[in-house]
Amino acid sequence: MTTNTIPASDLGDGMSLMEHLVELRSRVFKCAIAVAIGAIVGWLVYPAVFDILIEPLKELSKNPNVKDKLISLDPLEIFMLRVKMSAYIGLILAMPFLLWQLWQFIAPGLYQNERRYASAFVLSATLLFLLGASIAYFTLPEALKFLQSLGGDNIEYQYSPQKYLMLIIYMMVAFGAGFQFPIVVVFLQLVGIVTPKQLSSFRRFAIVIIFVVAAVITPSADPISLFALAIPMTIFYEISIVIGRLIHRSKAKAEAAA
Repeated sequence: MTTNTIPASDLGDGMSLMEHLVELRSRVFKCAIAVAIGAIVGWLVYPAVFDILIEPLKELSKNPNVKDKLISLDPLEIFMLRVKMSAYIGLILAMPFLLWQLWQFIAPGLYQNERRYASAFVLSATLLFLLGASIAYFTLPEALKFLQSLGGDNIEYQYSPQKYLMLIIYMMVAFGAGFQFPIVVVFLQLVGIVTPKQLSSFRRFAIVIIFVVAAVITPSADPISLFALAIPMTIFYEISIVIGRLIHRSKAKAEAAA
């Protein structure tokens, strides 16, 4: 009777728990520095970012009940808002580096043939986040129109900088995070936790869960944003199954060749 063995070079590095904790601390420190540097850049480019984020409100100002100027009643509001916005901008700018550090931390636990997906992981996760944030940005006017329609024509709408900008930032972050869904599903298939067949059989339940999660993480809680997030996530679920099947076929061919 023969047993299949895995070459030692194909396993993780055999680090102890303490060594993993030390490495985690080091990578978290590097990530914090990257975000801090990005936040400094964010502070400098804040006026340009503000001009971009105010555009959806200007589009809504075609309605005479909507004012295209933000109103502030707090002397400290603009300063604190700029600090928060700088931090979010820094986080976005540092995202490729953060994702790379995350992959480098989990890579030792993967097989050698699985580690080669590092570049694809970082690139796809970054692009998907930007895609999700962009969809949130272009969806916001319609979402606000829906919310304003609930109040009718007897209400005049003029938002504070804090409320408006934080809503759009939270929307962009929520969509960007939601668009990481296929990365997670593909990774789970890559490491063998789930299989494409299991995901296919779980499809109906997955779609229900996707819509529930989208409803929870969408800050505006309007149906337009809900569908704008849930429908792409459902499509990504199907694409992830296809990618998982390709990965399994590639593994089977490699094992057969070996």
